[in-house]
Order: sequence, then C-alpha cells, then structure tokens
Amino acid sequence: MTATPTPTTGTGTPLRVGLVGYGLAGSVFHAPLIAATEGLTLDTVVTSNPERQAQARAEFGDGLRCAASADELWDRADELDLVVVASPNKTHVALATTALKAGLPVVVDKPLAGTAAEARDLAALADERGLLLSVFQNRRWDNDFRTLRQLLADGELGDVWRFESRFERWRPQPKGGWRESGDPEEIGGLLYDLGSHVVDQALVLFGPAASVYAESDVRRPGAQADDDTFIAITHTNGVRSHLYVSATTAQLGPRFRVLGSKAGYVKYGLDPQEAALREGGRPATQDPWGVESETMWGRIGSGESPATGGGRPVRTLPGDYPAYYAAIADALRGTGENPVTALQAAAALDVLEAARRSARDGVTVTL
Repeated sequence: MTATPTPTTGTGTPLRVGLVGYGLAGSVFHAPLIAATEGLTLDTVVTSNPERQAQARAEFGDGLRCAASADELWDRADELDLVVVASPNKTHVALATTALKAGLPVVVDKPLAGTAAEARDLAALADERGLLLSVFQNRRWDNDFRTLRQLLADGELGDVWRFESRFERWRPQPKGGWRESGDPEEIGGLLYDLGSHVVDQALVLFGPAASVYAESDVRRPGAQADDDTFIAITHTNGVRSHLYVSATTAQLGPRFRVLGSKAGYVKYGLDPQEAALREGGRPATQDPWGVESETMWGRIGSGESPATGGGRPVRTLPGDYPAYYAAIADALRGTGENPVTALQAAAALDVLEAARRSARDGVTVTL
C-alpha cells in the first residue's frame, strides 16, 4: 500500500519515519537528525540487536517502536511516510527496492549501490512509482564545503585550476567488520566509503568527469580492503580534482587546497558535526550548531604559504547536516526538491567504478 504524506505545516501531523539499521550510520547520524527535524518523527527503528533497541528507546522514548527485521515495516507500510536505509552497504539495493515496491519513499545512506547501473535501476523504479529516492550525502553540508561553495560563487578564487581534497585518518590497526572486508559483496574499503564523499563533492563543485585515474593500496597488515587510495578526476570543464582517502596517514594534510587564477584557499581540520553527534550533541539542544573555532578557519591568498601566515583568514560557515532532512521533509510535502538524487549518486558511482578499474589495470579511464 502506498504511504502518501499529507501536506502539512510545521505544526501539522509529522511524517512518520522507519529507520533500518542502528549501527554507526543509524545511531550517530540518521536517528538524531530525523528527530531534530520539524515535521518528521522517528517512528520505528529496525535492529535485531536487543542492546541497540534499548539504546534507541533510551534516547527517543518508550514510544519508539523497534522491529527485528525490515519485513515488519513492509507489513505496515501504510503507517509510514518514509523509510531510511542505514544498514550495511550490501543490503542497500535490496532494501530500497522492497521499500519502493511497498509504496514508500526512501532515503539510502551512501553508497546507494555497488554499481552505477544498479543506482540507475533504482532511480527508474522510483520514477515509475512516483516516489522520492534520495541519497544521504551529508558531506555536502560540511562547514568547509559550504564555505568553499560560497567562495566560488563570489568569484574569490577566479578560475579554479586544481582542487585537492583529503579525507585522511591515522588508524594503523584495522578495526575489522564489513567496512574493511575484502569480500566484494560487502562493498567495503575506503574507495566506496570516504571516496563516495570526496567524489560527490568534486562533482557538485566542478561538474561531470571526463576521465579518471586512481591508485589504490592495502597497506596495513591484516587489512583486506583498500585503506590508502588516490583518485584524479579531469572534469569536462578542465578542472583537475585530486582526491585522497586514507587510514594510513601519519601526518594529515589540508582538508581542502583549492588553486585558482586569482587566489588559493587552504583549510585544515574536519567539520565538527560528526564528533558532536558521536559525543551525544544534538542540533535541537546545542546552540550554535556546527560552528568551529576561529583558530580552525581556512586562509585565502596568493604567493605565500598559510603555514607561515600568508593570506587572510576566512570565516568558516557553520556546518548544517540538519538541512538535509529539512529538505527531505519539504520534498515529501511537495514544497521542495530532492536534495540528493539517485542519478547524482549514479554519476559518482561511475567515477568510483572507473577508479577501481584504473587502480586495478594501471590505466586512465575515459567516461
């Protein structure tokens, strides 16, 4: 049965959300952000783990429903207005397909699928059913990314020639689990994990990719999936993006280094929202949200190094993960657009697939 949300105001009946998965993605990102969004209510959490069920009820109240399997959601699809898939990567396509066939709009954590073809099939199914299908690319609302977009819109850098983006960590010992599994069915490794973020950001900023070159390694003893990967994209407009994702970086580089015809922008450090969410911070109660210290602001300038005081500091805009689910609520009511479409996710997957082939075969892949 199709669950069709009734248009409401902020004081109307909230749209009911079923969340599949209560691991890192579900408990740290999705559940708190859903609960903080006016017009949405977290109705059901799907997890078979009793401890996680208790954790969810402790935070969101005894009125929260818990289910041991997603089948319980499909059996009462008419009681929900949205399903969020935050389960392991290998389950994304099957769960999203079932949800759409049950008549439910869907948000899927990145990566949407293992291949661009699967992503486009899901997009076609959603279009056929007239349902929302969106992908949780929360890093579009990172503080540094929002700041860089504003600098580009204002023409502060001139024509951008090179975009360097790093999502680096120092984790010399593998943590295990499906994210570091070498089984291709798990869709693990950093290429599809952090790579999904940096590639999406590059495409949003500079448009379609014309060619892709990549290097991908398994560095740590005992690791099974890529833990040190570099992706070079040549965009159709001539901009070159150099993207780094790594768990083996003993000295972290700048998060962004963007070089243009007028100036460059260099920014160190990660957006503070993930750390705040992990520590129990919530957008509804932490004011201001997503704001970083002035000491972490990036610098813009030319001819000098920011490490020696070159350039001038640029105030970092606040990070705004809550904006994603606010946009989802508007889209469900018909008053806004889908913030991240499945076809956008498919374009990023085209690049990730090309990067995997490039690293494997030692070639540059033309798209």
